[in-house]
Amino acid sequence: MPKVKTEKKTRIHTEVQKQGIVFNKDFGQHILKNPLVITSMLEKAALRPTDVVLEIGPGTGNMTVRMLEKAKKVIACEIDTRLAAELQKRVQATPLQPKLQVLIGDFLKAELPFFDLCIANVPYQISSPLIFKLLLHRPLFRCAVLMFQREFAQRLVAKPGDKLYCRLSINTQLLARVDMLMKVGKNNFKPPPKVESSVVRLEPKNPPPPVNFTEWDGLTRIAFLRKNKTLAATFKVSSVIEMLEKNYKLYRSLRNEPVEDDFNMQEKVIGILEELNMATNRARSMDIDDFMRLLLAFNSAGIHFN
Repeated sequence: MPKVKTEKKTRIHTEVQKQGIVFNKDFGQHILKNPLVITSMLEKAALRPTDVVLEIGPGTGNMTVRMLEKAKKVIACEIDTRLAAELQKRVQATPLQPKLQVLIGDFLKAELPFFDLCIANVPYQISSPLIFKLLLHRPLFRCAVLMFQREFAQRLVAKPGDKLYCRLSINTQLLARVDMLMKVGKNNFKPPPKVESSVVRLEPKNPPPPVNFTEWDGLTRIAFLRKNKTLAATFKVSSVIEMLEKNYKLYRSLRNEPVEDDFNMQEKVIGILEELNMATNRARSMDIDDFMRLLLAFNSAGIHFN
């Protein structure tokens, strides 16, 4: 009897074991095994029978099968061909098979089809680029319910003045409403990750904000390089001034406009900051409206960030 108990405690996913599959930590493969967490994620997404759902990193399909039972279709993007085959085998010759579409390959390089919802236990090492690939996707989806490393999730919802407030926070919140849903402990996964996790809900802003995201991202990248420094100090850095000057001259050239004889980019930038009363502002305490005003003022003066 003791031997039987030992086997049960150490046994990995039965079907995966039969295939001889060892989870690949390079792909962030930590399989969500707790059915209560899966149920809660699906409830928070308000999944409808008419929905097309995108899942990133389905693994062995524990959540995929549950979604197939409730949705019109599930598009599962999996980089590991072994797990993709396992997932397809799991629904083979069942009523769920026609509802499953498997995209094999790197999600970050994939061309995404239309979907209504995205529900996923995200491979943590691609969390940041994954967020923006989703939020910049068109047409807009309704919402995403995603599992992230806890500190990453906390950064997503951080507000101006918070310790974890950063460029990720403001860039995400520009494009979406972000809500923290629940904490998920390590023991809900197999194998357990080294970090705690949290589930976040993202609802894209519809219509999207009237801003060029490449420009916005360029501005926040500079401002948050030293988020505790004043904007005046940050924008005086020689590499920043050189980049802005190069962009400014290109902008004038494309418009067939000569650059002013007495042109000085540093003076121009500091002048804009002072005019907005933002020279002593620090990125750590600035909100979306502050950055909107700043970007508009720079762009109106022919200063661009892309």
